[in-house]
Amino acid sequence: MKVWIPHEAGLDLIGEVPSDVTVEVVERADRLPSAVAGVRFWVPPFLGGTDSTALVRELPDLAVVQLLSAGADAWVGRTPDGVTLCDARGVHDPSTAEWVVTAILAQLRAFPAFVRAQADRRWAYDGFTPTDELTGKRVLIVGAGSIGTAVRDRLAPFEVSFTLVARTARPEQGVHGVDKLPRLLPEADVVVVLVPLTEQTRGLIDKEFLAAMSDGALLVNAARGPVARTEALVAELGTGRISAALDVTDPEPLPADSPLWTMPNVLLTPHVAGSVRGLLPRAYRLVGDQVRRFAAGQPLINTVVDGY
Repeated sequence: MKVWIPHEAGLDLIGEVPSDVTVEVVERADRLPSAVAGVRFWVPPFLGGTDSTALVRELPDLAVVQLLSAGADAWVGRTPDGVTLCDARGVHDPSTAEWVVTAILAQLRAFPAFVRAQADRRWAYDGFTPTDELTGKRVLIVGAGSIGTAVRDRLAPFEVSFTLVARTARPEQGVHGVDKLPRLLPEADVVVVLVPLTEQTRGLIDKEFLAAMSDGALLVNAARGPVARTEALVAELGTGRISAALDVTDPEPLPADSPLWTMPNVLLTPHVAGSVRGLLPRAYRLVGDQVRRFAAGQPLINTVVDGY
């Protein structure tokens, strides 16, 4: 059988595969390495978006689509019947958790303001001190999956308290259901959103969600842009009542005329939480494991069910 992957480096990183498995590199859909027949396992490009899904219909023997992203929203409902869709759950836990911690500390300690002052060669001690601090903060994590757990573990040394929320409550683990958000949001100093994009989470961060946040609270969105309603973000952040750190926006790229660019209480990064040097080694360890499982007739992991 043939396995198509999007990176030349993956040929070495994938590890040993059975002798009857041929691994080929497809960096662009218009430059295929061989005929489409016989491709059973395909790894689309990382963050390829909906453009990458067109090729899936051209692979008659395809059985598995293994994503390199933790989210599967661009693929749900776009794979043919009989094709198993798997995400990269676990691969992005360290990098996304690092981004969240960095974003929280940067905003609370006023780093964006100090960077702007540095660009102006201005010693800005009197203008921005005392800054806020992370120690003692109440952190609400909306999305208690593997990335949410990684964030919690990395924030724990900062002497913060946690509240976790998931789609379904898990009382035995201290995880609340998403229906409890109206009560929990006013009690949080930092709200970290890590939910996948589904029809249930689209627009979760709306006018009511933001209004329920306490004065001075920080919103951190490392999920997907459409999880938040952009017009609601602009309106609430424009008041200066709360602040935000956003790795994702709707749309992406964010238009140059968006008010979010110039708001002093907003930290923006261009969807970079998972784009780190360690991505490919971690990703292809998963790909190699999945290929070997599939070749041996064993169950795959990280299969996407109901959009997750």
